[in-house]
Amino acid sequence: MSLVLDPAAQDLLFREAHTANAFTDEPVTEEQVQAIYDLVKYGPTAFNQTPLRIVLVRSAEARERLVAHMAEGNQAKTSTAPLVAILAADNEFHEELPTLFPAFPQAKDLFFAERPAREAAAGLNAALQAAYFIIGVRAAGLAAGPMTGFDATGVQKEFLDDDHTPLMVVNIGKPGEGASYPRSPRLAYDDVITTV
Repeated sequence: MSLVLDPAAQDLLFREAHTANAFTDEPVTEEQVQAIYDLVKYGPTAFNQTPLRIVLVRSAEARERLVAHMAEGNQAKTSTAPLVAILAADNEFHEELPTLFPAFPQAKDLFFAERPAREAAAGLNAALQAAYFIIGVRAAGLAAGPMTGFDATGVQKEFLDDDHTPLMVVNIGKPGEGASYPRSPRLAYDDVITTV
């Protein structure tokens, strides 16, 4: 085979994994989230940026506040998921670059002195980290239900600040009955890959 990853792991992370819309009531523990983060923090980003910030919504009061900002079709599943995470981009990530990228500490001021450059870099690299996070959730034997259907301004005001841009809300847990839709089609290799 061309892939060195065990076929069962390939299935767990990709082929058999689905976006989940329903979950069992089995809780997601702090230890599971810690293990997920400790794995996915090694995913590559530009200049080793780490702009992703995660707010775990555990309390009933916080959940109610979040659900009020979700699109109607996302409210019920967000209300009942064992754990909900708000994934956001920290637009002031550059302050950590001298520590995170010691080979070139000048990158902080050379490339990211202006807010628009930081916001663009934070959005792209936090989105990369969000994708790693979803794969990490799957690696923990859990299912993820990432959603962008929410009032971003409302979520930002309710849970973040002006330096953090919400990217997505992710429901997390063991998939329950009717958790996912049948697999949708994917583009073929020849539709995507061009060799020059």
